[in-house]
Amino acid sequence: MRIRVTFITLLVLALVLTATDAVASGRNRSGTAGAQELLIPVGARGISLSGTYIGGFTGLDAIYYNPAGLSRMTNSTQAMFSHTSYMADIGIEYGGVGAKFGFGTVALTLKSISFGDIPVTDELNPDGTGATYSPTFTVLGFTYSRDLTDRITVGATFNYVHEGIMSTTANGFAANAGVQYNGVGGVPGLKLGVALKNLGLDMQFDGADLFRVMQAQGTLRDPALAKVEAATFQLPSLLEVGLSYDYTPMENSRLSLAGMYQNNNYSDDEYRLGLEYAYNDMFFLRGSYSLTQAGSTDEFKILYGPGFGAGIHYNAGGVDLTLDYAYQSLKLFNANQIFSLLIGF
Repeated sequence: MRIRVTFITLLVLALVLTATDAVASGRNRSGTAGAQELLIPVGARGISLSGTYIGGFTGLDAIYYNPAGLSRMTNSTQAMFSHTSYMADIGIEYGGVGAKFGFGTVALTLKSISFGDIPVTDELNPDGTGATYSPTFTVLGFTYSRDLTDRITVGATFNYVHEGIMSTTANGFAANAGVQYNGVGGVPGLKLGVALKNLGLDMQFDGADLFRVMQAQGTLRDPALAKVEAATFQLPSLLEVGLSYDYTPMENSRLSLAGMYQNNNYSDDEYRLGLEYAYNDMFFLRGSYSLTQAGSTDEFKILYGPGFGAGIHYNAGGVDLTLDYAYQSLKLFNANQIFSLLIGF
């Protein structure tokens, strides 16, 4: 057992070192990646903690932050629903269902983004043609997780990414992988989490809206149909390493302090701190804060400000019900508000 744990620990360290090199120099490539919906967090608990508890998230709550936590699901089956009132009147719906089997734990998730109706404009009608359109951005995910030992779990998520703007679409696949290690160094409550996210091939838009009727100036040739070749774009890959400690200051109380380093491929790196207080595993209070690598909180360097949240857990006739709320402040927009419902059977 000790040899196996040592091997896995070395494997995790190798993954961290390799991935850090692979996603380095993000500051020099800010704003050049696409599929930004992959970076929008989901779930009120995780958002209120800014994702810092990646070594301790369990069940469906863990999938976005660290898929390894899925196998630590406390129920045989879980369902989750979440709504986010995002910036600029954008709505985000997220849902998932997961179940335990003999070979591991699996889950299906769906994230959908609603932009509302946007006026159609063109070269001749810069103020609008009178028509409207609504982009369609969805992420469909499949997650598999299993326990390697009583303290180490691994997991992976495979996401199908779809972006549609009128008759033009882009489709691709993004993979996430993670590890959780509970009881690091033999210390009860000390948890390590590592997650590598959004690995995949470049995406590219294609469709009927890219065709244009063109006519060369100064010629008598008839207009010809030409297609605009859209540029490819890369996925916003990143690496997250988090460490947390669960402390019991008194009976029926738990205090979890978490810290995380996020190494971004296409933006500044971030440091995050999170704190969760639980009473009797029924009432929860949470808070978090983020800084860029240089220690700056400049509004153009980091999107999210402090996060706060609360939750309540109740067992009703053998069914676990958890309702969570999060308030995520933003630097340039109105705050996000998130509601989540987790049901366990």
